[in-house]
Amino acid sequence: MPSFQSDGLELVYRDEGEGDPILLIHGFASSLDVNWVGPGWFETLKRDGRRVIAIDNRGHGASEKLYDPAFYGADVMAGDALALLDHLKIERADVMGYSMGARITALLAIRHPERVRSAILGGMGEGLLRGAPSADAIAEGLVAPSEDDIVDPMARMFRRFAEATKSDRRALSACMRAQRSLVDAKMLGTIKVPVLVAVGTEDEVAGDLDALVRLIPGAEALPIPRRDHNRAVGDKVYKEGVLAFLARRP
Repeated sequence: MPSFQSDGLELVYRDEGEGDPILLIHGFASSLDVNWVGPGWFETLKRDGRRVIAIDNRGHGASEKLYDPAFYGADVMAGDALALLDHLKIERADVMGYSMGARITALLAIRHPERVRSAILGGMGEGLLRGAPSADAIAEGLVAPSEDDIVDPMARMFRRFAEATKSDRRALSACMRAQRSLVDAKMLGTIKVPVLVAVGTEDEVAGDLDALVRLIPGAEALPIPRRDHNRAVGDKVYKEGVLAFLARRP
């Protein structure tokens, strides 16, 4: 896959198809392949006549790994996403992020609305207003000698996911320890681009869907029936809802 430089780091991306560009930003401990290629998003969006771009966030996938929390944070990774748009000479794109990627997407919509045509926040409800639940336990669990040493259920879940995706667990631990790039209700109220919020109805990680929608002017809610945080990613309802949203946004 091609790569580009952002803040002196080598970051990998994928760029396919033609038409209106949409940038995809994956979640924590995931990658562009796990979050977007495997679940069929690239093919779905390309069939819809779109140019599909996705980034491997720093510390994830095939991108460069760092082991100091100071080099992470959603605001820093939002800068990487912006650098990719600059690298590809894309002035404005639809942006869809999942989980951590939704936090990055929200920051882009707040701070760089001129670059964001619309924002799709997947796997993130009112949790956007808080840091990651059990963040310290997750960071410790990722580098624990064994899964058997992990007590916190959320930490155990992320450890298993990181191992399943063959991630660099030490880099992920540093990412999880980074200072949270929190947004508040006032910041969300400044968003002027069209927004879709999509969360599984059984998602215990994201936080309340409707509570977030109420804070963003004109935002639309897309509940994904009978799906939890991990199983919602490739769901048919999610895909159909996103395509319908993109078709009607200005």
